[in-house]
Amino acid sequence: MIDRADPRELLRRYSGNPILRPQDFPKMVNAVFNPGATVVDGRTLLLLRVEYRTGLSSLVAATSDDGLTGWEIDPVRGLFPSSDIFEEYWGIEDARITKVGDEYFVVYVGYSAAGPLVLLATTRDFTNWERRGVLMPPEDKDAALFPTTFDGRWALIHRPAPSMPSLGAHVWVSFSPDLRHWGDSRVLLPARRGGWWDANKVGLGPPPLLTKQGWLVCYHGVRVTVSGSIYRLGLALLDLDDPSRVLARGNEWVFGPHEAYERGGDVPDVVFPCGWILRDDGDTLHLYYGAADTVVCVAEASLATLLDHVEQHPCTGESAGWPLMGAIGRP
Repeated sequence: MIDRADPRELLRRYSGNPILRPQDFPKMVNAVFNPGATVVDGRTLLLLRVEYRTGLSSLVAATSDDGLTGWEIDPVRGLFPSSDIFEEYWGIEDARITKVGDEYFVVYVGYSAAGPLVLLATTRDFTNWERRGVLMPPEDKDAALFPTTFDGRWALIHRPAPSMPSLGAHVWVSFSPDLRHWGDSRVLLPARRGGWWDANKVGLGPPPLLTKQGWLVCYHGVRVTVSGSIYRLGLALLDLDDPSRVLARGNEWVFGPHEAYERGGDVPDVVFPCGWILRDDGDTLHLYYGAADTVVCVAEASLATLLDHVEQHPCTGESAGWPLMGAIGRP
């Protein structure tokens, strides 16, 4: 049952949250969070970040018939870090899944001894994997592929870390003809300044979602307060044929930490999605997110309502980020 206590909420929490917790695992683990999401053989599959008591993480699969209840944790399916691979030396995390044909392209973060970086692996069954190597070197994360190419080039949304943190951390898009050589990089969604909810640091949530109006993007913004950071979610819409072109960007956050399981945990006041699934009716959207870096939760939304919101609440001018980045175009 979806909690509809406040009809003004665009995203409504499932009343059975959290849907997966550390105590659901047969082996003692510290936290389970930030799941990638897809559908395999008619069942919802989450690729969970599982953090063990060593402090290192791996990616573990869990499946459900309805995407809400009856989760089965599969000890075999998943992607597990190798200490022999430099890029995965301190674990792997935060998978984002894009289906291309009959393959699943999983972009994830590897924690190397040189810092976090963006890696790619492909699979057809989440048991057998082909590691495709580094997409972006350190420090970079919050990355996902589009499920199609644009003029023969792949597009990757990602978030590099700036060499000067005072300049802010922004969402970028880069292009590649072969998934190995990347370029034509540009800022896609700049972090705003001042008192905005997404000032100074933003990053991608789930992979971009194809709609008739454009590519819907859910991203997180970080508000730094005297009590610590708050991670909330906002929306943007990209052009269908040119994903570097921003059609609209919402002027307010649409989902933030509110419940006790989102406000208390290893990292308080965090909602952090890495996957969403559009159901068969073409409108029901399930957003899977990590809460407080400790448990996994789900919220439901109407796709039509989300699209209406981002188009009816656009930022313009300097409020969109940098000067001259308005509701249409880029800086």
